[in-house]
Order: sequence, then structure tokens, then C-alpha cells
Amino acid sequence: MTNNKSPEPSTCDTTAGQLLSPTEARRRILAAVIPLSAEERVPVRAALGRALSRDITSAMDVPPYDNSAMDGYALRGADLPASGERLFRNVGRALAGAPYTGQVGAGQCVRIMTGAILPPGTDTVVMQEHAATMGGEIRIGSGHRAGENVRRAGEDIKFGETVLSAGTAVLPAELGLLASLGIAEVPVTRRVRVAFFTTGDELCGLGETLAAGQIYDSNRYTLFGMLNRLGVTPLDMGVIRDRRADVRRALQEAAAVADVVITSGGVSVGEADYVTETLEELGEIDFWRIAMKPGKPLAVGRLEGAYFFGLPGNPVSAMATFYQFVQPGLRRLMGQAPEPDTILCVPCATDLHKQPGRLEYQRGILVGDDDGNLRVHSTGSQGSHVLTSMSRANCFIILPAESSGATAGELVRVQPFAGLM
Repeated sequence: MTNNKSPEPSTCDTTAGQLLSPTEARRRILAAVIPLSAEERVPVRAALGRALSRDITSAMDVPPYDNSAMDGYALRGADLPASGERLFRNVGRALAGAPYTGQVGAGQCVRIMTGAILPPGTDTVVMQEHAATMGGEIRIGSGHRAGENVRRAGEDIKFGETVLSAGTAVLPAELGLLASLGIAEVPVTRRVRVAFFTTGDELCGLGETLAAGQIYDSNRYTLFGMLNRLGVTPLDMGVIRDRRADVRRALQEAAAVADVVITSGGVSVGEADYVTETLEELGEIDFWRIAMKPGKPLAVGRLEGAYFFGLPGNPVSAMATFYQFVQPGLRRLMGQAPEPDTILCVPCATDLHKQPGRLEYQRGILVGDDDGNLRVHSTGSQGSHVLTSMSRANCFIILPAESSGATAGELVRVQPFAGLM
């Protein structure tokens, strides 16, 4: 992305004849995107999937009091026998939510349940399995230590501690953590609005009859799915026909209502020139050629105040470029802290073929055997138009640019879809 136009082609412009590495492309995108500053307060459950806009500090200790980690008997650690056995008089019972309030003296104990407040005068819990009941007395042997089986106040979280940092994505564990602090509302970055549309006279809507040379529009549906799963607000602008006035109007309308505009198709230099001309007229756009397959052509930049991503038209190319470049940019815009990609090294089950020159994201199926050992299979045909290869796959097999493929049994890098979708 650029902030100022230059009369000379940039090194990432397709006219410069150079291919940009995927790593460099992502670096430039992340460097150009500025996280949204607008925030809103939402009920804690509504924060699921959102990014915290501020640090969350604790107004209490967690747990708020010393409590038992086991069902057993609470007593004074100083009374534990160094050898042999000792009898303790059971003076009461402590339950979670119903504490024993009396003072526990020497030679006494209290029956206690997991989570119950440690009774006054006690500092140790002996598990019930290690104690024997003898009428009103409890026999406990040696081998125990003072302070065992007790959860101390503030052991998990201390008062005033920052428990979640701004930019943290609120996932199920974070929901529980917030609830454990008694927090009912949290500040989150407002939802990112993303307008998207596809271009092409050949695209036909669902329910319509295909004419000669037409295909059903699938990219809008995959884009909607990817955006919706990401937690942004998707704004579907429909299919835009290959007319300069229509494209111009669609781009202007999208940029007026959205933080990000995404198009699919018609952004390669030399392809539908009026599309690229309109983009350059309205915004600050670079047309990149990425050294990857599928998905070499990519347009990025600004469009009347909105960020812009122009994806290839082939379905798999559109999905691959979205996951590798657009999604990281959107997550940064959403205010989420960056996370490393989940990459595994596993043996491939069959030979994999490619031509040296570009890094390839081949579609694969990651499976495990009965012993838990992983291996990856190819989905078969790797054409950028073969959308079934994405439907069958559960991972990308990442083959380096200089690679000529891999032989069966060779270790390959794998990016599971579970870390992307």
C-alpha cells in the first residue's frame, strides 16, 4: 500500500516486472494498516471474537480467599505427625458457599469440600483418601506437608494485575476469565465494515439460467463466508458488470460506507483496463505480482479513505490470497495483536509436483493414524479454478519457491485451515 502516488512504477508494480515474495507482501500490508481507534462497550458474551480496545485489570484477587483444592480435612500444618499417626477431633464442616466460621484449634480438624473457604486457624488440607474416620475423630498418618492442597488468595490473579492486554482476541477462555473477575461489559474495537463485490459479465446469479459463456458467481459466497467467520460486518455489493461507469459507481459507494473494500476479478494490469484505470483515478493503488501460486495478481492500497484489496478472479486464488494477505490486514485493522502462523512439518503420503519459481500453497488433507502420527495427502488437481480442492482440503501444503516438489515420505510444511478459518 502506498500513501502517495509516484509517476514512476514502484518495485511492487506489475509493470516493473518483479515478483514480490509473500513474506514481503504481508509485511507491507501490516505496516500500512492502522488499527481502528473507535471502541464500544458490549456485554461480555457479545465480546466473543472481538478485540479488546483497552487493557483489562483485575479489581480483585482470584481466588478471592484461601480455599481447598480437594475434598478432605482442614487442619493446622503444625499438628501433622512427623511419624506414626495422630487423631484429630472433627469439629465441623465447610462447604463451597457455606464456610465454617469457628476457630480451629490444636488437634482439631474440619471436614472440607473442594472450593470451600479454609476455616480460621487452618492452613492445610489432607485428602479424604489419606484419612480414616474413627467415630468423631479422624486418623491421619505421616507423609503430609504443611500448606498442601490449598489454593491461595490471588494465586491465579492478583488485585491490580493486567490480565488481558489491548488487542487480545476474546475467545472462550477469555470469556471465562472476564466472568471470573465479575466483569459484565468490556471495551472492544468496533466492528470493521467490509464492502465486497465481484466483477464480470460472465457471472450469473443463483437461481438464474446460465447462458452460453456464463458461470455462477461463487466468489461472493466464499468471501461472505470468510468475512463472516472473521467477525467483521460484511456488506455484499453484488455482481458489477464490466462497464466503466458501473465499476466507478460501485467503488465509490463501497468506499463511502466501509473501512475496507474487496473486489474479486479484473485487477491484473492489462485485464479490463478501465477497472485498473478507475482504481488509480479514485485511490492510491499498487498492483502487485506475488511470487506464489495460486494467486499471483493482487491489488492493494487506499480508495477514498478505505483500504482496498483486489483479489484474483479464480476461486482458489481468491481464497488463498485472502487468507495469506487480506485476513492478517483485517485482523490488524480490528485491533487484534499479531499471532504467528500455525505451521507443522509432516511427511507427505504421496509425491507432490511443482515447477520451481514460485512458492506454492497446494491443497492437502492432514490425517492421523491410530498412533497419532500425522501425514498429509494432496487433494489431487491443484488448478486455481478447482474449488473442490479447497472444499476437500483441511490445510495448505507450503512448497518453497525453489522446490521441484516432494517425494513420498519427505517432510513438508503444512498450514492447517484450523489456524486460518
